Amino acid sequence: MPQLLLEFFSEEIPARMQARAETDLERLLMDKLTAAGFLPEGVKAFSTPRRLTAVVEGLPARQPDVREERKGPRVGAPEKALEGFLRGAGLKSIDEATVQKDPKGDFYVAKIEKKGRETAEVIAEIVPEIVKAFPWPKSMRSGESDLYWVRPLQSILCAFDGEAVAIALDGVPSGRSTEGHRFHAPGRFDVRRFDDYRDELKKRFVVLEREERKAIIAREAKTLCEARNLELVDDPGLLEEVAGLSEWPVVVMGDMDPAFLDLPGEVIRLTMRTHQRYFAVRDPKSKKLAPHFITVANIEASDGGKEIARGNAKVLSARLNDARFFWDLDKAKGLEDAERIAKLDKIVFHQKLGSVGDKVRRIEALAVELAPIVGADVAQVRRAAQLCKRDLVTETVGEFPELQGQIGRQLAEIAKEKASVAIAIEDHYRPLGPNDRVPTDKVAVCVALADKLDSLACFWAIDEKPTGSSDPYGLRRAALGIVRIVLENDARPPLAPLATSARWAAAGQVTEVAAHNLSMQQLKAFRAAGVGDEPVKINASVLPGVEQTGSLENAIALLEGRGFEIVTFIVDRLKVQLRDQGKRHDLVDAVFALGDDDLVRIVARVEALEAFLKTEDGKNLLAGYKRAANILAAEDKKGALKDIDFAAPVDAKLLTEAAEKALAAALAKAAPAAKGAVEKEDFAAAMTALAGLRAPVDAFMTDVLVNADEKAVRANRLKLLSAIRDSLAAVADFSKIEG
Repeated sequence: MPQLLLEFFSEEIPARMQARAETDLERLLMDKLTAAGFLPEGVKAFSTPRRLTAVVEGLPARQPDVREERKGPRVGAPEKALEGFLRGAGLKSIDEATVQKDPKGDFYVAKIEKKGRETAEVIAEIVPEIVKAFPWPKSMRSGESDLYWVRPLQSILCAFDGEAVAIALDGVPSGRSTEGHRFHAPGRFDVRRFDDYRDELKKRFVVLEREERKAIIAREAKTLCEARNLELVDDPGLLEEVAGLSEWPVVVMGDMDPAFLDLPGEVIRLTMRTHQRYFAVRDPKSKKLAPHFITVANIEASDGGKEIARGNAKVLSARLNDARFFWDLDKAKGLEDAERIAKLDKIVFHQKLGSVGDKVRRIEALAVELAPIVGADVAQVRRAAQLCKRDLVTETVGEFPELQGQIGRQLAEIAKEKASVAIAIEDHYRPLGPNDRVPTDKVAVCVALADKLDSLACFWAIDEKPTGSSDPYGLRRAALGIVRIVLENDARPPLAPLATSARWAAAGQVTEVAAHNLSMQQLKAFRAAGVGDEPVKINASVLPGVEQTGSLENAIALLEGRGFEIVTFIVDRLKVQLRDQGKRHDLVDAVFALGDDDLVRIVARVEALEAFLKTEDGKNLLAGYKRAANILAAEDKKGALKDIDFAAPVDAKLLTEAAEKALAAALAKAAPAAKGAVEKEDFAAAMTALAGLRAPVDAFMTDVLVNADEKAVRANRLKLLSAIRDSLAAVADFSKIEG
């Protein structure tokens, strides 16, 4: 079938916009062609710095004919209604319409036959619409034209079935010709089909496919590195970018002054990457950077790239001299410079949440509270928390924000701080994403958890919670970071009290007893000392409603509830993680319903519960539980449970059936066994104990009539059903489990 070849040829398209433009062009073409009645077999887009191209396969020579019936007004309708119907249906007179009967009367019906147009004619209309609707992140108008494109649009190649399709678009030339490489192959050439187009471009020093350009860069860079016994520092993002900067990538290795290697490695790498788009290279054994770099040119130089390498080295040297100036200044001032420390109180963390200095003090208080729980040295935790944000006011981080934490760590090492303190300064930001490592040093764990809990508490305090489409402060990432840190370190911090402490610190509270930043432990100490009736004054702008609580006791209760909201949010992230791992979210709900805030224990329960419910005993016991719960719910709805004392034990004297006696005996054995196993956190043993209920529950449900005529017997049997429910509740809330 005929093929459509389309190319928009322009000045350089920014590399960061090219991949998205390919997707947008494919979507717009498919939408427009489908709306016109076509069913293309495939649409594929390509991009280089100077062109955005698409090929569409499987288009017919003509649009399909369209036949439809359009219902009109009732017979005898006013003249104006008939005229509108004729005009809309394209009929000359009402005699051309037919009359159809239905239960509501007789109506005119127009049978419309619309002949399909030539596909080339439709394409000529579609292409200008695509250009005008194209969603470039930024676009520009050139000259006096009203046409907007990412960069000035120079020509349009549009060929259908090998023939040029004229495109009328604000004077932009169109046809079936294009250009090759700007320097190596200037001038235009004609093409008819995509294969010819791609091959002719390559002859003229243009590689059309992005993936092929990336492969060329990676292969040639590796070859150059291996020739000097070096290896390329892997950088997929930079590879993607430089592939969008060249149509004919030529890889060149340059040299830099080895004296720059005394700079931090990340400073060198980021100077290369951010400012110059160079790849760093390193020694494959020591993994230390080598005094060389890889750059990608868009031209084959006659001298093999020597002058390109020399020129790029001079530019890099100037950039690294700037970086050295910043680094030397930061080393001289260190992390204890009073002027710089004071700057933290002038950097706004958030308009409603104070400065970065305020955040540091909150992190310190919470991290110190965490230290004994995690088993970290309190003094080191305090020191790490105090230092964790100080590199934000360094010159190096000002130039390279990506290095926050890393620069602080290196300055701490230069100052001979404890190793754990230096590690914590860098690692408290981690994990930075789902694939990033988590901190494992105990001091770093404390500061990282405190930082993330504080962020959650603060933004909860001002009601800046994530929505379905928006999370500007990265709170989901912070919560998932907490989940990963806790689970991967097998840490057991009590999240609810800690979240409440963080929530209180964010509230900006003042009492007559203490000024501010009281932990929940301190608050409860004040309560124990008999000051619970002291009036509580809390900043209403950050904690609405609390200013009306009137007492320390009520404030504590309210803050505990709001701390639990944060824990719920964290557990929601745990659900997402477990679901991504193939775990069932309803099992997480069933376990979390018990009010547990120990993520390690929650996961252990979920895994044991999942394994149990895969067994026949587990499936049948769940079914028995649901039957018991349904009976109890139905009886409760009738008001039949209000006179039953469920706290009292089952009366053995009223057990007359063998099945109910067996169930009572099984419950007496399984319930304490399951409870004891849960207390030891041996959840597999708890499930084994509950599995012993399967047969007695099945027999009871089959052989025993719960709603016996005798009131006392019925009440006793309902107690047995309640006991089934209570026994299983030691492990999870089975009412939350689907199935």
